[in-house]
Amino acid sequence: MQSTINTLPPYLSLSIWLPIIFGLIVLAIGRDTRAGLVRVLSLVGAIVSLVPTIPLFTQFDKAAHGMQFVEKAPWIERFNIFYSLGVDGLSMWFIPLTAFITIIVVISAWEVITERVAQYMGAFLILSGLMIGVFAAMDGLLFYFFFEATLIPMYIIIGVWGGQNRIYAAFKFFLYTFFGSLLTLVAIIYLYNKSGSFDILAWHKLPLSMTEQGLIFFAFFMAFAVKVPMFPVHTWLPDVHVEAPTGGSAVLAAIMLKLGAYGFLRFSLPIAPDASREYAWIIIGLSLTAVIYIGLVALVQKDMKKLVAYSSIAHMGFVTLGFFMFNEMAVQGGIVQMVSHGFISGAMFLCIGVLYDRMHSRQIADYGGVVNKMPKFAALFILFSMANCGLPATSGFVGEFMVILGAVQFNFVTGIAAATALIFGAAYSLWMAKRVIFGAVTNPHVEELTDVNNREFLMLGILAIAVLYMGLYPAPFTDVMQVSVADLLAHVAQSKLPAVVAP
Repeated sequence: MQSTINTLPPYLSLSIWLPIIFGLIVLAIGRDTRAGLVRVLSLVGAIVSLVPTIPLFTQFDKAAHGMQFVEKAPWIERFNIFYSLGVDGLSMWFIPLTAFITIIVVISAWEVITERVAQYMGAFLILSGLMIGVFAAMDGLLFYFFFEATLIPMYIIIGVWGGQNRIYAAFKFFLYTFFGSLLTLVAIIYLYNKSGSFDILAWHKLPLSMTEQGLIFFAFFMAFAVKVPMFPVHTWLPDVHVEAPTGGSAVLAAIMLKLGAYGFLRFSLPIAPDASREYAWIIIGLSLTAVIYIGLVALVQKDMKKLVAYSSIAHMGFVTLGFFMFNEMAVQGGIVQMVSHGFISGAMFLCIGVLYDRMHSRQIADYGGVVNKMPKFAALFILFSMANCGLPATSGFVGEFMVILGAVQFNFVTGIAAATALIFGAAYSLWMAKRVIFGAVTNPHVEELTDVNNREFLMLGILAIAVLYMGLYPAPFTDVMQVSVADLLAHVAQSKLPAVVAP
């Protein structure tokens, strides 16, 4: 995949550095006596940071091959390291999605966060820029810098504003994801020694032996599988979600989990295509285990956040399943599922946050009959629950349906196994909705609930529109990625094993 020369404004750099700059300004204000100014400035910063992401899809050339909006400048010239950015159909949608979710998170914290407001808002703005950097980086070391730097603000968010066991959850999050990435650094250094460059596109062309590809594949697998997270390295996620503040859970589920899945597309598949095909059965097996077994685990959860956390693992299993069946429908479905999951999971955690702000409980048993006191909230919660189980006309259906179609083309039994996710998804999503929303009011605290205010209705309403729009008209999302997915699969289909020279 080649890069095209960029004559446009530096949209990608603006998308990365604007939220970071605003975050640093907010941190500089620092005092809770200026909390009102901090909130306004944070919202302005989040909205301004969304603006340069809009041309990425309005000016994106759907028929073009290779990277677009390319920026390249020397960074550490001695080691041939460049500040190199670019996007294609595999990464484009995740940049506006990240900026969009950041706005929602700032709105969600408007009245809820009352202490260390500047630090909270600043951490999310900086995190937003770093995550966008991951999706835009085309230099291996730059990617690794952004990939690891995202751990710092999220660690602080969990450790400072989290629940009772927040320190334990923050350490578990950091240790799992950081140690998983160490082998990735080894692989990056090896590829640099092999090619003399940190250019990711140059690595795609390297002829590598099967042994080299296998070692590189599993080195990248360690980092990306933990970040997704895949079974069996998923155990950190439920603990972190339970302890994280509402905004932290929303960003973690909506964006951060996608960093690992994106890594498979940008690194594992194109750099080690022969190893990817050779070991695809491992990924498919682990993905189906996540879809089926983790779906059953979600069914027995009593904590709403834990249920949605396990639901996220199951849905991300669909993503990795789609990527390693090597057909266009499945890979596109996996990417669509990533975007859709960003809307739905973020919305589900924000809904739970709305209830928690009123009741200070996430236990399903403490609720019941919420529709009688919060009819607007109940309608939105049911919509997101239906989307979570893949109801047609919602975004949750599109990606899962495409992956199932691709799975059937790949192997009929695999397709049937993947389709069971729709049953389990309906079971745990609707079971939670029934217990929380419907029935008679039996808890006196539920009797005192008030419906969503204008701020809460705005943030949930925007997400509801996104879920319905993508479900009813997915073409703008799928059209962008079609050429890039076809190019990726054509690249993966070609062996990169060195040619054997006859004696």
